[in-house]
Amino acid sequence: MTFGTGKSMAFVAFMAGALVLGGCSVLGGPKNDTYELTGIPPVKGPYSRGRQIVITDPAALKSLDGNQIVVRTSPSAIQYLGKSQWNDNLPAVVQEKLIEAFEDSKRLGGVGKPGDGIAVDYLISTTIRAFEIIAGGGGDTAVVEISVRIINDRNGVVRAQRVFQATAQVAGSGNEAFVAALDQANSEVMNDLVAWVLKIV
Repeated sequence: MTFGTGKSMAFVAFMAGALVLGGCSVLGGPKNDTYELTGIPPVKGPYSRGRQIVITDPAALKSLDGNQIVVRTSPSAIQYLGKSQWNDNLPAVVQEKLIEAFEDSKRLGGVGKPGDGIAVDYLISTTIRAFEIIAGGGGDTAVVEISVRIINDRNGVVRAQRVFQATAQVAGSGNEAFVAALDQANSEVMNDLVAWVLKIV
């Protein structure tokens, strides 16, 4: 698995003092290493070739609505992984990876995003609740949690909703180890999410 293009670096020391949610500042500068999430293997599920879905823009708190990688140091404080960033704002990355996963499954008639101009049967509305490293004395853990609603686009009725969460222990040190754990947790969430949606639509 390959992450970014820069050299593997040690985990950069956190900024002095806890950064309370709502008052986060920015770490890193123009030399940040850039990381991306990998895709998942094609998900198997029922065929719904007559159905088309749109993946709406994921909602997220301001702390997650950017390209920085979040590290939670306490229940009420976060910092950002030094000299590192995602290859786009996190909600855009999650949206694109979901679209890829549904397309690769080849189970649906069509998949798109808002503005693509396709006839829509269901909207897949997501909220990123957590996408972070939880720093702890017993070891660091990646946590990804995404809530999903399947909305009938014809009448606005919520067909189903569910929350998906996965964790992965950080193995090793350095920024790449942190990103690898987040990637692992995200892959598990996306696999379960896509399989669940395919069963319903």
